[in-house]
Amino acid sequence: MTVWHWVRHGPTHEKTFVGWRDVPADLSDTARLDRLRAHLPTSALLIASDLRRASATADALEGADHRRLEDTAALREFNFGAWDGLPFAEIAERDPDLSRAYWETPGDVAPPGGESWNAAAERVDACVDAINASHPDAQIIAAAHIGVILTQVQRALGVSPYQALAHEIDNLSCTRIAWAGNMGSVEQINHCP
Repeated sequence: MTVWHWVRHGPTHEKTFVGWRDVPADLSDTARLDRLRAHLPTSALLIASDLRRASATADALEGADHRRLEDTAALREFNFGAWDGLPFAEIAERDPDLSRAYWETPGDVAPPGGESWNAAAERVDACVDAINASHPDAQIIAAAHIGVILTQVQRALGVSPYQALAHEIDNLSCTRIAWAGNMGSVEQINHCP
């Protein structure tokens, strides 16, 4: 069984959509990082999205008995395309029907120049499957993004994307999912130590 400890990166304090835009995380809450580090396995593989908010979060959590895997674009947040950097209200005004469909019927709906839930999930699933195959029975700490984590919650629970969106994933929280072959088991969602 491969156990993933999904950590959402530190807060960015952005008030707009942040997908592939490479913004930094605020990692100044060292007490919270210490509590999170204490909650995570001391011996594990550590991987992150290649966006600096996730990569820096992984750096802050890295312990002596963690083996760092290469940061990967496969664990990036959803690509919001033309919406990246815009506030929700502006997106709703600019693309009212599309933005409503994006949240109410997630799946194949994509922002202009961006990717759909299904496209992002396919990207993340392939990465997770490859790591599960390469590292069976490993503990894996993955510093990533809310959308990435929710795709795996959706997959392991066998629910729709819309149902997965009902789960909160706070910054510096841990969501634990165990995989035995193709069977996922969600053991913890949004744990904030």
